[in-house]
Amino acid sequence: MPSLFASYLRVYEPLTAFDRDRQAYWRRYVEQGRAVAPVEGPGRQRTSVIEALGAGWTRLPDLPDEAYVLETDETLLVCPWNLRIRVAEAALSARDGVPAVLADAFVPPVLAGQAKAVVEDWRSGARVLEHGVPRVHEQIATWGVPLRWFVLFEADERHHVTAPDRRSLRFRTEISKARRRSSRALSVLRKSVGDAPITEAVEEAARWLEEFHPRSVVELDYGGLVDLLSDETLAADDSPELVAAGLAGLSQGEAEEASAAYDKLVARWRAVQLLERCN
Repeated sequence: MPSLFASYLRVYEPLTAFDRDRQAYWRRYVEQGRAVAPVEGPGRQRTSVIEALGAGWTRLPDLPDEAYVLETDETLLVCPWNLRIRVAEAALSARDGVPAVLADAFVPPVLAGQAKAVVEDWRSGARVLEHGVPRVHEQIATWGVPLRWFVLFEADERHHVTAPDRRSLRFRTEISKARRRSSRALSVLRKSVGDAPITEAVEEAARWLEEFHPRSVVELDYGGLVDLLSDETLAADDSPELVAAGLAGLSQGEAEEASAAYDKLVARWRAVQLLERCN
Protein backbone atom coordinates (compact mmCIF):
# COMPACT_ATOMS: atom_id res chain seq x y z
CA MET A 1 0.00 0.00 0.00
CA PRO A 2 1.32 3.48 -0.78
CA SER A 3 2.99 5.22 2.16
CA LEU A 4 2.54 8.94 2.60
CA PHE A 5 6.33 9.15 3.10
CA ALA A 6 7.06 7.94 -0.40
CA SER A 7 8.42 9.05 -3.76
CA TYR A 8 6.85 8.34 -7.13
CA LEU A 9 8.07 7.68 -10.65
CA ARG A 10 5.24 8.31 -13.11
CA VAL A 11 4.68 8.13 -16.85
CA TYR A 12 2.03 10.37 -18.43
CA GLU A 13 0.90 9.10 -21.82
CA PRO A 14 -0.90 11.05 -24.57
CA LEU A 15 -4.47 10.03 -25.32
CA THR A 16 -3.35 8.41 -28.58
CA ALA A 17 -1.69 5.69 -26.47
CA PHE A 18 -5.13 4.42 -25.42
CA ASP A 19 -7.93 2.77 -27.38
CA ARG A 20 -10.98 4.79 -28.45
CA ASP A 21 -13.09 3.89 -25.43
CA ARG A 22 -10.31 4.88 -23.03
CA GLN A 23 -9.66 8.11 -24.92
CA ALA A 24 -13.33 9.07 -24.61
CA TYR A 25 -13.35 8.12 -20.94
CA TRP A 26 -10.30 10.23 -20.09
CA ARG A 27 -11.62 13.23 -22.03
CA ARG A 28 -14.87 13.10 -20.04
CA TYR A 29 -12.87 12.58 -16.85
CA VAL A 30 -10.94 15.80 -17.43
CA GLU A 31 -13.93 17.80 -18.67
CA GLN A 32 -15.85 16.85 -15.51
CA GLY A 33 -13.01 18.11 -13.34
CA ARG A 34 -12.37 14.72 -11.76
CA ALA A 35 -8.59 14.65 -12.20
CA VAL A 36 -6.73 14.38 -8.90
CA ALA A 37 -3.72 16.56 -8.04
CA PRO A 38 -0.49 14.66 -7.22
CA VAL A 39 -0.42 16.18 -3.75
CA GLU A 40 -3.81 14.63 -2.97
CA GLY A 41 -3.47 11.39 -4.93
CA PRO A 42 -1.35 9.25 -2.56
CA GLY A 43 -3.80 9.70 0.29
CA ARG A 44 -6.74 8.91 -1.98
CA GLN A 45 -4.98 5.82 -3.32
CA ARG A 46 -4.15 4.60 0.17
CA THR A 47 -7.75 5.01 1.31
CA SER A 48 -9.09 3.21 -1.78
CA VAL A 49 -6.74 0.25 -1.30
CA ILE A 50 -7.48 -0.10 2.42
CA GLU A 51 -11.23 0.09 1.85
CA ALA A 52 -10.97 -2.56 -0.87
CA LEU A 53 -9.33 -5.04 1.51
CA GLY A 54 -11.67 -7.32 3.41
CA ALA A 55 -11.85 -10.79 4.92
CA GLY A 56 -13.49 -13.52 2.88
CA TRP A 57 -12.79 -12.07 -0.57
CA THR A 58 -13.74 -14.28 -3.49
CA ARG A 59 -12.52 -11.97 -6.25
CA LEU A 60 -10.57 -8.77 -6.73
CA PRO A 61 -12.93 -5.80 -6.33
CA ASP A 62 -13.73 -3.46 -9.19
CA LEU A 63 -12.44 0.05 -8.55
CA PRO A 64 -13.11 3.31 -10.41
CA ASP A 65 -10.55 4.50 -12.95
CA GLU A 66 -8.65 7.50 -11.63
CA ALA A 67 -5.61 9.35 -12.97
CA TYR A 68 -3.20 12.24 -12.69
CA VAL A 69 -3.38 14.57 -15.69
CA LEU A 70 -0.95 16.94 -17.42
CA GLU A 71 -2.43 19.46 -19.83
CA THR A 72 -0.16 21.29 -22.25
CA ASP A 73 -0.86 23.63 -25.15
CA GLU A 74 -0.40 20.72 -27.53
CA THR A 75 -1.89 17.67 -25.82
CA LEU A 76 -3.46 15.99 -22.82
CA LEU A 77 -1.38 13.41 -20.97
CA VAL A 78 -2.74 10.87 -18.50
CA CYS A 79 -1.15 8.78 -15.75
CA PRO A 80 -3.76 6.17 -14.71
CA TRP A 81 -3.61 4.80 -11.17
CA ASN A 82 -4.39 1.15 -11.99
CA LEU A 83 -5.77 0.53 -8.52
CA ARG A 84 -6.68 -3.07 -9.33
CA ILE A 85 -2.99 -3.89 -9.46
CA ARG A 86 -2.34 -1.95 -6.25
CA VAL A 87 -5.03 -3.98 -4.48
CA ALA A 88 -3.54 -7.22 -5.86
CA GLU A 89 -0.12 -6.24 -4.52
CA ALA A 90 -1.64 -5.36 -1.14
CA ALA A 91 -3.42 -8.73 -1.00
CA LEU A 92 -0.17 -10.59 -1.56
CA SER A 93 1.67 -8.40 0.95
CA ALA A 94 -1.01 -9.11 3.55
CA ARG A 95 -0.07 -12.81 3.41
CA ASP A 96 3.67 -12.25 3.85
CA GLY A 97 5.01 -13.36 7.21
CA VAL A 98 1.56 -14.39 8.48
CA PRO A 99 0.72 -17.93 9.67
CA ALA A 100 -1.07 -19.85 6.91
CA VAL A 101 -4.32 -20.20 8.84
CA LEU A 102 -4.58 -16.44 9.32
CA ALA A 103 -3.42 -15.65 5.78
CA ASP A 104 -6.02 -17.99 4.29
CA ALA A 105 -8.77 -16.51 6.48
CA PHE A 106 -8.02 -12.96 5.39
CA VAL A 107 -6.90 -13.55 1.79
CA PRO A 108 -8.20 -16.99 0.66
CA PRO A 109 -5.94 -19.03 -1.64
CA VAL A 110 -8.30 -18.57 -4.61
CA LEU A 111 -8.04 -14.80 -4.25
CA ALA A 112 -4.29 -14.96 -3.71
CA GLY A 113 -4.06 -16.85 -6.99
CA GLN A 114 -6.02 -14.14 -8.80
CA ALA A 115 -3.85 -11.44 -7.24
CA LYS A 116 -0.65 -13.24 -8.19
CA ALA A 117 -1.81 -13.60 -11.80
CA VAL A 118 -2.65 -9.88 -12.02
CA VAL A 119 0.73 -8.83 -10.60
CA GLU A 120 2.69 -11.25 -12.79
CA ASP A 121 0.84 -10.05 -15.91
CA TRP A 122 1.84 -6.42 -15.47
CA ARG A 123 5.39 -7.28 -14.46
CA SER A 124 5.85 -9.05 -17.79
CA GLY A 125 6.45 -6.39 -20.41
CA ALA A 126 5.84 -8.91 -23.19
CA ARG A 127 2.33 -9.66 -21.92
CA VAL A 128 1.64 -5.96 -21.59
CA LEU A 129 2.55 -5.32 -25.19
CA GLU A 130 1.10 -8.49 -26.71
CA HIS A 131 -2.07 -8.96 -24.71
CA GLY A 132 -3.10 -5.46 -23.75
CA VAL A 133 -2.56 -5.94 -20.01
CA PRO A 134 -2.93 -2.48 -18.39
CA ARG A 135 0.42 -0.78 -18.00
CA VAL A 136 1.41 0.40 -14.53
CA HIS A 137 2.12 4.08 -14.96
CA GLU A 138 3.37 4.76 -11.43
CA GLN A 139 6.10 3.17 -9.34
CA ILE A 140 6.24 3.85 -5.60
CA ALA A 141 9.22 3.81 -3.22
CA THR A 142 8.77 4.35 0.52
CA TRP A 143 11.19 6.32 2.71
CA GLY A 144 13.52 7.38 -0.08
CA VAL A 145 14.17 7.63 -3.81
CA PRO A 146 15.78 4.67 -5.65
CA LEU A 147 19.11 5.79 -7.09
CA ARG A 148 18.25 4.33 -10.51
CA TRP A 149 15.43 6.86 -10.89
CA PHE A 150 17.87 9.77 -10.87
CA VAL A 151 19.54 8.36 -14.00
CA LEU A 152 16.52 9.51 -16.02
CA PHE A 153 16.73 13.24 -15.20
CA GLU A 154 18.96 16.30 -15.34
CA ALA A 155 19.20 19.29 -13.03
CA ASP A 156 17.44 21.77 -15.33
CA GLU A 157 14.31 19.56 -15.34
CA ARG A 158 13.70 20.31 -11.68
CA HIS A 159 10.47 21.95 -10.43
CA HIS A 160 10.76 23.14 -6.83
CA VAL A 161 8.01 24.86 -4.81
CA THR A 162 8.52 26.00 -1.20
CA ALA A 163 5.31 27.91 -0.47
CA PRO A 164 4.21 27.33 3.16
CA ASP A 165 1.00 25.59 2.13
CA ARG A 166 2.41 23.80 -0.92
CA ARG A 167 5.88 22.28 -0.88
CA SER A 168 7.01 19.96 -3.64
CA LEU A 169 10.02 18.80 -5.61
CA ARG A 170 9.61 17.15 -9.00
CA PHE A 171 11.62 16.38 -12.11
CA ARG A 172 9.95 16.03 -15.51
CA THR A 173 11.38 15.06 -18.86
CA GLU A 174 10.39 13.64 -22.23
CA ILE A 175 10.46 9.85 -22.27
CA SER A 176 12.81 9.87 -25.26
CA LYS A 177 15.43 11.67 -23.15
CA ALA A 178 14.88 9.34 -20.21
CA ARG A 179 15.38 6.33 -22.49
CA ARG A 180 18.62 7.73 -23.93
CA ARG A 181 19.97 8.43 -20.46
CA SER A 182 19.13 4.97 -19.16
CA SER A 183 20.72 3.43 -22.25
CA ARG A 184 23.95 5.40 -21.75
CA ALA A 185 24.01 4.53 -18.05
CA LEU A 186 23.55 0.84 -18.83
CA SER A 187 26.44 0.91 -21.28
CA VAL A 188 28.73 2.49 -18.69
CA LEU A 189 27.65 0.15 -15.89
CA ARG A 190 28.01 -3.01 -17.98
CA LYS A 191 31.54 -2.06 -18.97
CA SER A 192 32.65 -0.90 -15.53
CA VAL A 193 30.85 -3.06 -12.94
CA GLY A 194 29.24 -5.83 -14.99
CA ASP A 195 26.12 -7.64 -13.78
CA ALA A 196 25.94 -5.84 -10.44
CA PRO A 197 22.63 -5.06 -8.66
CA ILE A 198 22.77 -1.42 -9.79
CA THR A 199 23.14 -2.54 -13.42
CA GLU A 200 20.14 -4.83 -13.11
CA ALA A 201 18.11 -2.06 -11.45
CA VAL A 202 18.82 0.45 -14.22
CA GLU A 203 18.06 -2.22 -16.84
CA GLU A 204 14.70 -2.90 -15.17
CA ALA A 205 13.84 0.81 -15.27
CA ALA A 206 14.84 0.99 -18.94
CA ARG A 207 12.61 -1.97 -19.81
CA TRP A 208 9.69 -0.38 -17.99
CA LEU A 209 10.03 2.82 -20.04
CA GLU A 210 9.82 0.80 -23.26
CA GLU A 211 6.18 -0.05 -22.49
CA PHE A 212 4.96 3.51 -23.09
CA HIS A 213 4.15 5.83 -25.98
CA PRO A 214 7.19 7.68 -27.40
CA ARG A 215 5.60 11.08 -26.70
CA SER A 216 5.07 10.38 -23.02
CA VAL A 217 6.41 12.45 -20.12
CA VAL A 218 8.30 10.94 -17.17
CA GLU A 219 8.03 12.48 -13.71
CA LEU A 220 9.93 11.90 -10.47
CA ASP A 221 7.93 13.29 -7.54
CA TYR A 222 9.44 13.46 -4.05
CA GLY A 223 5.87 13.26 -2.75
CA GLY A 224 5.57 13.08 1.02
CA LEU A 225 9.35 13.00 1.44
CA VAL A 226 9.33 16.81 1.24
CA ASP A 227 7.72 16.82 4.70
CA LEU A 228 10.83 15.11 6.07
CA LEU A 229 13.25 17.60 4.52
CA SER A 230 13.85 21.28 5.23
CA ASP A 231 13.58 23.98 2.57
CA GLU A 232 17.36 24.32 2.65
CA THR A 233 17.86 20.59 2.10
CA LEU A 234 15.42 20.53 -0.80
CA ALA A 235 17.03 23.57 -2.41
CA ALA A 236 20.48 21.99 -2.14
CA ASP A 237 19.46 18.55 -3.38
CA ASP A 238 21.67 17.63 -6.32
CA SER A 239 20.99 13.90 -6.54
CA PRO A 240 20.71 13.73 -10.36
CA GLU A 241 24.02 15.61 -10.65
CA LEU A 242 25.71 13.17 -8.26
CA VAL A 243 24.47 10.21 -10.30
CA ALA A 244 25.74 11.85 -13.49
CA ALA A 245 29.11 12.57 -11.82
CA GLY A 246 29.39 8.98 -10.68
CA LEU A 247 28.64 7.62 -14.15
CA ALA A 248 31.08 10.08 -15.72
CA GLY A 249 33.77 8.92 -13.30
CA LEU A 250 33.15 5.28 -14.17
CA SER A 251 33.22 5.96 -17.91
CA GLN A 252 36.55 7.78 -17.58
CA GLY A 253 38.11 5.19 -15.30
CA GLU A 254 38.22 7.60 -12.36
CA ALA A 255 37.15 5.25 -9.60
CA GLU A 256 37.76 7.67 -6.73
CA GLU A 257 35.51 10.35 -8.22
CA ALA A 258 32.78 7.83 -8.94
CA SER A 259 33.03 6.37 -5.43
CA ALA A 260 32.88 9.81 -3.79
CA ALA A 261 29.70 10.75 -5.66
CA TYR A 262 28.10 7.39 -4.88
CA ASP A 263 29.01 7.52 -1.18
CA LYS A 264 27.58 11.02 -0.83
CA LEU A 265 24.34 10.00 -2.53
CA VAL A 266 23.92 6.83 -0.46
CA ALA A 267 24.60 8.69 2.81
CA ARG A 268 22.01 11.34 1.93
CA TRP A 269 19.21 8.88 1.29
CA ARG A 270 20.19 6.49 4.06
CA ALA A 271 19.55 9.35 6.49
CA VAL A 272 15.99 9.58 5.15
CA GLN A 273 15.47 5.80 5.27
CA LEU A 274 16.56 5.69 8.92
CA LEU A 275 13.69 8.02 9.81
CA GLU A 276 11.33 5.06 9.28
CA ARG A 277 12.78 3.41 12.39
CA CYS A 278 12.15 6.56 14.39
CA ASN A 279 8.48 6.67 13.41
